[in-house]
Amino acid sequence: MVECNDKKCPFHGEVRIRGKKFEGVVVSAKAEKTAIVEWERYYKLRKYERYEKRRTRVAAHNPPCINAKEGDKVVIAECRPLSRTKKFVIIEVKKE
Repeated sequence: MVECNDKKCPFHGEVRIRGKKFEGVVVSAKAEKTAIVEWERYYKLRKYERYEKRRTRVAAHNPPCINAKEGDKVVIAECRPLSRTKKFVIIEVKKE
């Protein structure tokens, strides 16, 4: 495991997680300490009384101690705003 000196890490830093948790897939991990996480959800169309699939994409903080790669299934949690676009942090990589 890598030594983590990241202030924005929920385990070794000063960030506290609160709010909802989501499971998704890392679509992109190109930016430094940032990952784009995507998951599908069902949305009800009232007019047609049916459901459609919609995708949600959010930017999440990727701490060095977790270091999720593209294609990993992860659990993200809501936290305070870490930057202009990041309001989530990766807390776990799911093993399959």
